[in-house]
Amino acid sequence: MNIILLGPPGAGKGTQARHLVETRGMVQLSTGDMLRAAKDSGSEMGKVVADVMARGALVTDEIVIGLIREQLNTVNAKGFIFDGFPRTLAQADALTELLKNEGESLDAVVEMEVDDEALVARITARSTCGGCGEVYNDNTKPEPVDGKCSNCGEAGKFQRRADDNEESLKTRLMEYYKKTSPLIGYYYAKEMLTRIDGLGAIEKVQGDIAAVLDK
Repeated sequence: MNIILLGPPGAGKGTQARHLVETRGMVQLSTGDMLRAAKDSGSEMGKVVADVMARGALVTDEIVIGLIREQLNTVNAKGFIFDGFPRTLAQADALTELLKNEGESLDAVVEMEVDDEALVARITARSTCGGCGEVYNDNTKPEPVDGKCSNCGEAGKFQRRADDNEESLKTRLMEYYKKTSPLIGYYYAKEMLTRIDGLGAIEKVQGDIAAVLDK
């Protein structure tokens, strides 16, 4: 099963993707992670990525599609979670064509809807473990008092993003909505889109996503 998770920054896509990886054996394909891994891999595609990044140039859609193709052909998984791709209608068309050519299909698109003001309040209280990426929140899941991550056990690695402030977040949200609105219509027209409340309790969101995947 292959799915796309849509949602603005801080909606919890990463948390939900990790849960699907752990419980269903799926593989998360995050554009940023793939680019970093490719750059360090030494593969032919990795050399292309390294050159582009070294020149400060934009990574093309063709490169990202090439990285996804590599993953589809080399990783043994029970499905893929596309996180951060596609971002445009052209990328959506390219992904559809790639999956078709590889004998795969896109099974579901889950949009994690949020209330913007509530999201800003959540994100400005957020910190993460620099070791494993576990997410904490001052209000709902404070950092452990012993300073050790509850997931990986590393100490002293909690950090906050410099742009996790109200002004930056509102700018990022506007950019997300401008780019993603066409995608929402695109997948709605294909009868593949399901909307869920992205600001519910983590377990509730997990259940809502499971209901989509299991129907």
